[in-house]
Amino acid sequence: MVSATIDLLKKELPVEEDSLVLSKDVKTGLVLVDVVNGFCSVGAGNLAPVKPDKQISYMVKESARLAKLFCGEKWPVFAFLDSHHPDIPEPPYPPHCIAGTDEARLVPDLQWLENEANATLKCKDCIDGFLGSVEKDGSNVFVDWVKKNQIKAILVVGICTDICVLDFVCSTLSARNRRMLTPLEDVIVYSGACATFDLPVHVAKDINGALAHPQDLMHHIGLYIAKGRGARIVSEVSFAAL
Repeated sequence: MVSATIDLLKKELPVEEDSLVLSKDVKTGLVLVDVVNGFCSVGAGNLAPVKPDKQISYMVKESARLAKLFCGEKWPVFAFLDSHHPDIPEPPYPPHCIAGTDEARLVPDLQWLENEANATLKCKDCIDGFLGSVEKDGSNVFVDWVKKNQIKAILVVGICTDICVLDFVCSTLSARNRRMLTPLEDVIVYSGACATFDLPVHVAKDINGALAHPQDLMHHIGLYIAKGRGARIVSEVSFAAL
């Protein structure tokens, strides 16, 4: 039933994807959204996968590959880390990614970024990383990163496609359109390096207050909405001879 629904959805709401070839001609920054243990590592917390998940595993693999390539070329990397105070809930979600715990750390394949001079790490306590980048003095860490590095395009990867990735992409596009992110022009989402969680309807109905969240369906919807807001969606990313 779910498979048939997804096929129908993709037919009625197609997402056109193309390929991205990165080169030094366009200053591009990599943005990693919440590739942390609490969302990606099996059994790591309330919102972590309960068993190995193919979509999430591939997202982590591709995110790590891109991070290595970007840092190898000294291209800017920005990583959001979901991080919450234990006494401040984030409805409708259960406690997760509590600050100072392993849940709030990058996955093992990306923890080297903690000591990487080329990377900017930002802990955020809300779904939308753009809003989560606002400091007490009104400045915005992400905006400053774009301007400091004179970034013209960002490549966005991470989890969840339809939640944190989507909210960040939509806010960034709105900020770009208001000329708050000059010289940023393009917001690019790499579908293969994004993932979301799977909560089938037969499982959700036994969890008080839970909404069904079929993985492939919601992943597609997230990409569709992002494209509708003005993001470019790509299915593969490669590097020109550098």
